[in-house]
Amino acid sequence: MKNQELAQIFADIAELLEIKGENPFKVRAYQKVVPVLQSLTESIEEIYQRGELTSIPGIGKGIAEKIEEYLTSGKLKYYQELKESVPKGVVSLVTIPEVGPKTAIALYNKLGITSIDELEKAAREHKIRGLPGMGEKTEENILRGIELVRRRGTRMMLGNALPLAKEIVETLQKLKDVDRISLAGSLRRMKETVGDIDILVTSHNSTRVMEVFTHLPLVRQILAAGDTKSSVILEQGIQVDLRVVEPECFGAALHYFTGSKDHNIRIRELAVKKGLKVNEYGIFRTRDDKRIGGAEEVEVFQMVDLPYIPPELRENTGEVEVAQKGNLPCLLELSMIKGDLHVHTKWSDGLHTLEEMVEEAKKMGYRFLAVTDHSQSLKVARGVSLENLNKHLDEIARLNTQYRPFCILTGAEVDIRSDGTLDYPDEILARLDVIIGAIHTNFKQDEAVMTERIITAMKNKYVNIIAHPTGRLLSGRDPYQVNIEKILKAAAETETFLEINAYPERLDLRDVHVRRGKDLGVKITLGTDAHNKMQLHYMNFGVATARRGWMEKKDVLNTGEVEEILSLLWHKRQN
Repeated sequence: MKNQELAQIFADIAELLEIKGENPFKVRAYQKVVPVLQSLTESIEEIYQRGELTSIPGIGKGIAEKIEEYLTSGKLKYYQELKESVPKGVVSLVTIPEVGPKTAIALYNKLGITSIDELEKAAREHKIRGLPGMGEKTEENILRGIELVRRRGTRMMLGNALPLAKEIVETLQKLKDVDRISLAGSLRRMKETVGDIDILVTSHNSTRVMEVFTHLPLVRQILAAGDTKSSVILEQGIQVDLRVVEPECFGAALHYFTGSKDHNIRIRELAVKKGLKVNEYGIFRTRDDKRIGGAEEVEVFQMVDLPYIPPELRENTGEVEVAQKGNLPCLLELSMIKGDLHVHTKWSDGLHTLEEMVEEAKKMGYRFLAVTDHSQSLKVARGVSLENLNKHLDEIARLNTQYRPFCILTGAEVDIRSDGTLDYPDEILARLDVIIGAIHTNFKQDEAVMTERIITAMKNKYVNIIAHPTGRLLSGRDPYQVNIEKILKAAAETETFLEINAYPERLDLRDVHVRRGKDLGVKITLGTDAHNKMQLHYMNFGVATARRGWMEKKDVLNTGEVEEILSLLWHKRQN
């Protein structure tokens, strides 16, 4: 839990320094440590106890000292002083996607704006367009950003909620008083964002379990504390509900509290037709109200003549009807993934060397890794020049000899220019194994132009994959305007793979688009977009999206052997 707490603190520090107009390199130092802390698989406290903080990439002496101060005192003086130095309310303004630090300060200095409500009022009254560098378009963008933030509400990204939930589960699991425990709700269904965290347990000493739960270090506020249900708010602002249920109804309760609501209604309708009643307390015969099952979740499905339906599919989008016909997909499993097809190294904006990324991939049991650093024009990401690309390829060749039979695929994440042409010439692309086309600029083109831009790139015979196809960020950027149906059809026609970007802020393609793509015959790749070695472990989020999109092993390129993958990738360029 300290990993997440410190990650949030350093993210806040970076934001505050930006607002104050501090040196960009200083800001970047704090920004870079955030994903490192978020993706650590070990507790930062344990690393500190071993005296190894500075062995973590991106953590120098200064940041290590701040981590030590927080771990030993529970406070960080520098952080508190920074917060006091920035006008109250200004920080809330930069949560709006269209409001950067300089704009926030200008709005405060010129108009005294210190809240989102005041900002909205000023934009609607056209008071912003008169400020230096701001116009009518600025007001429109700000209003759009406010709408996005309010629509997002208090929901938390899966990538943030799941680690928190797992830490709570692991802590409670260690109690001898806990017999069974499971996540439930939308988190168990692996939705991209969740409103709260639901946990179910069976216990022979619920009082003790609730006492430990409500006094976890991460708890900010106790909303309710009882013997069978307790609710808390974590420091991160998300609510966690813990329910203790009887062993004989654990399975029924798990099904009920996993949802979705519409799926549960469908199951109850089937139960009624069989003279049964299904709820969180078990499975009952209607005629005499006798409990006839519910200890195990699978019993809920068996009682209505269905095979077990995985949680990710329980959205009442046809899973029941497909299950009745015996045609449920055999969903993709994380263990089926043999490598990552989208990673970055120090050659562009990654934190680790190519060798370090390969070592981590080997530890994960992978057989290959596609190194896809940014192309030359993306200066903000230190895109690889043509001169450096040759050196990059030489290093890959050397390491491939060293690490055989593990295979490093040569690749690049190549910018798709505004007109659909690519950032590297074809003669360069022809030398690489994996070409990922991606949009990083001019997001505000209209739908027709953006759609044609992507399709033009897909028609290039060297483009194997389109990365994060809709460009959205769950933390605060809507998808760009694009006709996804046309993109999916063009992908199938041009033999271009579409990526599920497993980076928690993206999860792009969305699950609904993945499923539609499957219907159209579109093939999928998974890429973590990892910028440090621990982010390679984000693959489980991509697998979750694939499962929610009904993807099977055969539908996902990453499940193949290297020879098969290369054959499929190169087939397009041979036509």
